[in-house]
Amino acid sequence: MLMPKKTKYRKQQKGRMRGVSKGGTALVFGEYGLKALEPAWVTNRQIEAARRSITRHAKRGGKVWIRIFPDKLGGRGQAGADPL
Repeated sequence: MLMPKKTKYRKQQKGRMRGVSKGGTALVFGEYGLKALEPAWVTNRQIEAARRSITRHAKRGGKVWIRIFPDKLGGRGQAGADPL
């Protein structure tokens, strides 16, 4: 799984999404790209699932570059846990 090796603080503030970015839409590596159509947080599991699916479809004939990193730690917590 993708995760930061070391962070300064244990928990990170949630922040907020501000819609669609103006730049960063041009393809830098390769011939094909995967683009999000709406703003949402992307987890490390989603990135890993996309990478596995792409590499399985491309077989040995392709190379995959992942230019996103899940540096937002934390998630929903345990299922069924009581909120504090």
